[in-house]
Amino acid sequence: MSSSTDDPISEALQKGQLVDITTTGRLTGEPRRIEIVFHNIGGRFYISGMPSPKRRSWLANVEANPSFILHLEKGVQADLPATARVIDDESERREVLPHVARTWGRDDVDTMVRQSPLIEAKIQPIER
Repeated sequence: MSSSTDDPISEALQKGQLVDITTTGRLTGEPRRIEIVFHNIGGRFYISGMPSPKRRSWLANVEANPSFILHLEKGVQADLPATARVIDDESERREVLPHVARTWGRDDVDTMVRQSPLIEAKIQPIER
């Protein structure tokens, strides 16, 4: 995605925000939509969640089918096709999750590294 001040979608993607994502249910094949936060860290897009020992359904869904839709709803509205890359590597998680923790005012990075879901979202180019 190119960044341009006259492109409202690119501008909206410059900072993290609350979004919806629609994944494909791994068992049902049905669309599953949830509200979640995305983060722009160094020009790359990440989606994470609060730490929990329980595996999230949305994460299992993108593991089974990495294609999903990222729905911008605050300010500009857009449905952006994207592909997920699940981040399980501990060293990469330790690079990304401190930024997320800081945004959320958390100081439990080690817990987040062990238990927070984390994907990198590759947003597909928008056809105009």
